[in-house]
Amino acid sequence: MTDMEEIKKQVGQSDSDDDEPENLQYKVILLGNGTVGKTSIINRFCEDYFAKTYKQTIGVDFYVKRLELPDNIFTALQVWDIGGQSIFSKMVTTYIYEANAVIFAYDITNHQSFADLEDWHQLVLKTFEGKEPPLMALMGNKIDLNHMQAVKQEEHEQFAEENRLYNFYVSAKTGDQIEACFYKIAADLSGVKLSKEMIESQQKAVKPNIIDYMNNEAELEKAEEEQQKKTKKKGKKTCAIF
Repeated sequence: MTDMEEIKKQVGQSDSDDDEPENLQYKVILLGNGTVGKTSIINRFCEDYFAKTYKQTIGVDFYVKRLELPDNIFTALQVWDIGGQSIFSKMVTTYIYEANAVIFAYDITNHQSFADLEDWHQLVLKTFEGKEPPLMALMGNKIDLNHMQAVKQEEHEQFAEENRLYNFYVSAKTGDQIEACFYKIAADLSGVKLSKEMIESQQKAVKPNIIDYMNNEAELEKAEEEQQKKTKKKGKKTCAIF
């Protein structure tokens, strides 16, 4: 059994048409440079989780998330996490092949990650040459770092318009717009029209648990008092020599 056959077996793909018609299934892949947050985006969407440490994706990982859409339609998204270095791999076109949707992700604080999307986009077009292209979307990640933004909104919108891409801004760290993005893609792939209220209901954001110790005088004073008490206790200790 080849690697691709094994992957298909695990995610439930087969060459038969035995799948139940009411349960739809689509392959969605994320492309982009390393460190832009592709894995974090997928973890936030599939598991509502954000890792504080970076771990490079080697090759490809995939996840499955089931969504319930209006009209009692159930959709399973196979979300594929393609490692940033895979653009130089002979296997990358195999990973991209048969994708129903492609998300081009970049880091809004890293302009090079945005510029390199042109190469990823051309790779997808080449892979689907002569075939029906997948739904494609542009995703700017790390909007929680908006004060460090290096890619202008005009650049983002122009790239999306010129290449006929959906466009989204998200934060894997806070969860802002993550659910809404995938929900919109799943609905469009399934032919389901969403109302504005339905989309807004998916726009969940998780508030980061951040304590600003530099501006919290009460916390600083408390910490200093505790440290002084510990120092005094150490000073009261005696050493007996026999």
